[in-house]
Amino acid sequence: MAITIIKYNAGNIQSVLFAMERIGLTAEVTDDVEKIRSADKVIFPGVGEASTAMHYLKERGLDVVIRNLKQPVLGICLGMQLMCKYSEENATTCLGIFDEEVRRYKAEGSGPRAIGLKVPQIGWNNIYDLKTDLFKGVKDKSFCYFVHSYYASLGGHTVATTDYILPYSSALQRDNFYGVQFHPEKSAEVGEFILKNFLTI
Repeated sequence: MAITIIKYNAGNIQSVLFAMERIGLTAEVTDDVEKIRSADKVIFPGVGEASTAMHYLKERGLDVVIRNLKQPVLGICLGMQLMCKYSEENATTCLGIFDEEVRRYKAEGSGPRAIGLKVPQIGWNNIYDLKTDLFKGVKDKSFCYFVHSYYASLGGHTVATTDYILPYSSALQRDNFYGVQFHPEKSAEVGEFILKNFLTI
């Protein structure tokens, strides 16, 4: 099975590569269009800033390539956010694969749910209302690891929900496109299970 990890100017790609190695699979990190198109599975990870990342993708034509992929695609963290239609981070128009918008958490103490909660969310939180084969065999309210200041709103493509200040989409799915806000490569056994599920879709 050919697994491609999309290379672009966003961090955390190496940790995804190591996660593949831990489950006994080899993945290639590349921005080569033909290798991405011909892969059996494509992973679109990232930690960084939305507008800079989108600029990099557009410069290389990767925005068009990603939108038109037919094989299973998994966006992780920033990768998932870039698959949404818009991000408040520097008013960025994103890929538009998911209809949801990405918003910044309001400052600590902005409402009763926010008391004592800091931005960014860093650490373990649970995922619930799990849908699709991405979460096959995963228990509702399992814990995953998150690091983010922006969140995808709830909508028609939401397949997992998490509460932090407010309920938001911790996973999205549309056709062959999947996205997770948490880091499965840092989420211990649950994250490894979710990665394995993706690789069998």
